[in-house]
Amino acid sequence: MASPPVPPSLEHMATRPFSFYPPIIGVEHNEWLYRKATWSEILVVNCKSAVEVWISRRFVGEISRVDDPVLIVGLTRELEYKGGAVWPYQRRVIEMPMAVGGSAAVTPAETSERTTPAPIVGIRLESSDRRAVRLIGFALMALVLICIVAVSLPRVTAWRQRFTFTASDQSYLSLTGRDDYLAITQKLGTPATDQTREIGTIYYRALGYPDRQFTLILMGREQSSATYIGAMDQNWRPITSGPNADLLRQLKRF
Repeated sequence: MASPPVPPSLEHMATRPFSFYPPIIGVEHNEWLYRKATWSEILVVNCKSAVEVWISRRFVGEISRVDDPVLIVGLTRELEYKGGAVWPYQRRVIEMPMAVGGSAAVTPAETSERTTPAPIVGIRLESSDRRAVRLIGFALMALVLICIVAVSLPRVTAWRQRFTFTASDQSYLSLTGRDDYLAITQKLGTPATDQTREIGTIYYRALGYPDRQFTLILMGREQSSATYIGAMDQNWRPITSGPNADLLRQLKRF
């Protein structure tokens, strides 16, 4: 396809400065000279900054017949200079704030549209899907509760033991593994109860102090030579720690 001829009016503008209307946004000095043209674009140069810009022919409009005070070349679109080229300028619409006590203008079409509920675009879950999601949620909640209980149980047990130690008489703490029946009675007095149990070849002796809320356990190969190994609370639970704690837990009440 043959290229369209260059308009004569543009050819004669090589030495005649002109201005664009509307002015190109982003260029301060609106005075240009025509350089050359192709079938789709024209090249112009700014008289002050010497910036050369290619402008599409579809943006170039009519040329004024009068050049007083300056020749005007019309543009069909507002153009903006950025990045070394010109682009169609797009104005941003800024919504003005509503005056105090004023009301926004609403067209009848908008009123009729707003009376109907806006369409909601989303994913609808079937009843079976909802049920599955609920079951998964309940399972996760149950798992979290089980983990919390499992972590907290040892702490609660330790706290209860510490509470028991604090609430009861702790005079048993003055006893040692070398104390026999005589030494214990000298330190704590005569027990209210004195019971003995033989398990195999070992004698266990329980000295009860109900007013002090504990029972002292002695152990030995003979009843007379049994020595102190620990103390039990009123519920027959060990309230002393040490190497004999496991032995005391396995010992049944007597």
